[in-house]
Amino acid sequence: MKLTIWGAAKQVTGSMHLLQTSAYNILVDCGLDYEKGTYQEENQYFPFDPSSIDVVILTHAHIDHSGNLPTLVRMGFEGQVLCTGPTADLTALLLQDSVNIFLAKQSKKSRRKGRPGPQPLYLQKHVMETLERFVTIGFHKSFQINSNISVSFIPVGHLLGAAAVVLNITENGTSKSIAFTGDIGRKNYPVLTNPEILPQVDYLVCESTYGGRLHTTDTNLEDKLLEIIHETCIKTPGRLIIPAFSIGRTQSLVFTLNKIFSNKLLPPVQIFVDSPLANQATDVYRKYHHLVNEDAKGFYKSKGDEFEFENLTYIENKTESVAISNYQEPCIIISSAGMLEGGRIQDHLYYNIQNYYCTILFIGFCAKGTLGDRLLRGDPIVRLRNRDLMVYASIKKTDLLSGHGDHQDLVETVKQQDPELMKNVFLVHGENKSMEALAASLAEHGYSVIIPDKGHEIEL
Repeated sequence: MKLTIWGAAKQVTGSMHLLQTSAYNILVDCGLDYEKGTYQEENQYFPFDPSSIDVVILTHAHIDHSGNLPTLVRMGFEGQVLCTGPTADLTALLLQDSVNIFLAKQSKKSRRKGRPGPQPLYLQKHVMETLERFVTIGFHKSFQINSNISVSFIPVGHLLGAAAVVLNITENGTSKSIAFTGDIGRKNYPVLTNPEILPQVDYLVCESTYGGRLHTTDTNLEDKLLEIIHETCIKTPGRLIIPAFSIGRTQSLVFTLNKIFSNKLLPPVQIFVDSPLANQATDVYRKYHHLVNEDAKGFYKSKGDEFEFENLTYIENKTESVAISNYQEPCIIISSAGMLEGGRIQDHLYYNIQNYYCTILFIGFCAKGTLGDRLLRGDPIVRLRNRDLMVYASIKKTDLLSGHGDHQDLVETVKQQDPELMKNVFLVHGENKSMEALAASLAEHGYSVIIPDKGHEIEL
């Protein structure tokens, strides 16, 4: 049995791992690599024959894990895609959105240069062909892929439906097990359940996004939002703009705001959720309400829908979105994309980046080179709509809504495994310094740790 790390090797995006037995090829995740900003060059070719892949197993819906599936199908993959029900529904939304983003980039570059822009990685028909291959499996249910391979999904928080993948494989009379964590969530996260304990395995492929870093512990999310909203919208008549990923982050944020305002901890403030994708994703959260955490279920029983409350408006169309700029009262605007790369959030930035009474609150990771990253590092001027604009708005950040477990969470996940029984831990999905910090901690606990390069082949 051979494992090859083809994505998220010493970087955060583009998760893709190939597991090969003597007669079967399994691809775990097939995400977009967008750290270099050249989605065509980085994603349009695979380092293997797509038609040779027998099955894809998807840990969760985020685009850096699912976003290149239609390219795989377009180039010859004919097998099934196995995942949980929520992952299938959320992935459908994200892949359809990706097509729109590709087409928008093509149109924008075409207008700018007077010639056709880059061809999209895939089109709507490829997305539909991909979705037809999805087979959903419930948590904790062993699924027999063939006579020698079974898979089960273990909840890990992070996103509705997100799972660690546990594979049990028998080859030449010998049984081996390997788990892929996907992205590990954190405990007590709004709406989502806590990550569950993984069974003992021989090998573990573990994410390391927050290796070497600890989340804030001196305050909680509600108190932090109370402080910022009071400062921005109550004490002064300003507006709070929160760039948020449409799927996952927005739902957890809205639920937390619901608790704040339904408990009358602040005077009413108008809240706009300006993301059609977020609106659709919220319906998926409602569909799979049985999978949310006990806090959210209890709130629903006592006060109603976690994602609906007074003064909350979901924006449906572009006309309503544009009208927000004319709203004169203090307000909170939640809009995508979280890193400010495209989406309606750029419109709100354009009208508010030079507003002294505006605060922009980042609640998630911003990859290097993105507009969000430039604002967070303190760039005094940003370019929007072909104009250079001075940054007068206040820029703030909190990690209290980060969907990733921190260094201690990652260490605790691995420590569920007996180091005497587990042969290797492979660290992926993190920057070099994060991986090295996590590797050092795990080595202290007796684990054999490997940080693979892209294309690294390991005989298991």
